Amino acid sequence: MPIKTLQIPTADGQADAFAAFPDGGGRYRGVLMYADGFGIRPVLREMARELAGHGYYVLVPNLFYRHGPAPVIELPEHIGDEVRPAVFAQLMPMIEAHTTERVLSDADAYLTFLTAQPEVSAGPVAVTGYCIGGLLATRTAAAHPGQVAALAAFHGPVGVDGPDSLSKLTAEVHFGHAESDLTPEALGELNQALDAAGVSYTSEIYPGTIHGFTMSDTDAFSAFGLKRHWDRLLPLLGRALGNS
Repeated sequence: MPIKTLQIPTADGQADAFAAFPDGGGRYRGVLMYADGFGIRPVLREMARELAGHGYYVLVPNLFYRHGPAPVIELPEHIGDEVRPAVFAQLMPMIEAHTTERVLSDADAYLTFLTAQPEVSAGPVAVTGYCIGGLLATRTAAAHPGQVAALAAFHGPVGVDGPDSLSKLTAEVHFGHAESDLTPEALGELNQALDAAGVSYTSEIYPGTIHGFTMSDTDAFSAFGLKRHWDRLLPLLGRALGNS
């Protein structure tokens, strides 16, 4: 899959990004993919390539572009539990500075850019995200109900904005939760909010997983969790975007 390095114009400057898409020309349905809190790195490129191989144009922006190009901090090849606190000590100020206002402003820019690319076909798009990126994907879908047809978030704090934040969703939704992140009671409350929104959705706890289970460069990685993620994500995109 080709990987193209890009610069996305935003209200606050230029966001560096990359896109993965099938080789050989043509136009493909667009997917905006939000990275987890560790940001763009090789595992994100692998995941974007994997998704692109199923016939999508996948745009992955650097969430923290205001602090510099990706990688905004030096990351080890494997993010083990022993280094995670030090890494997050550097990342947390950037995550905290990424306010809802900035998220929504950036989302406007990302979607405008995505849909203008010559490799992207006309019509609705999908958003997906991991960890904090799952929350950003959810906010993006809620803010663009006519444009986003599919929303998928994995081990993301998707309910932190409260049930009213989900009421504007029109996209078909899949939330894949880590067992360590959400109690069955909290899952029930979240799913009640999705019921009230009237959207088609699946929202489930992936058994035996901990936060970050999709990321193969961390100690949280679960092969089972990653496989279930693909087993849920690909059919969702196929249904919502009309891509088999």
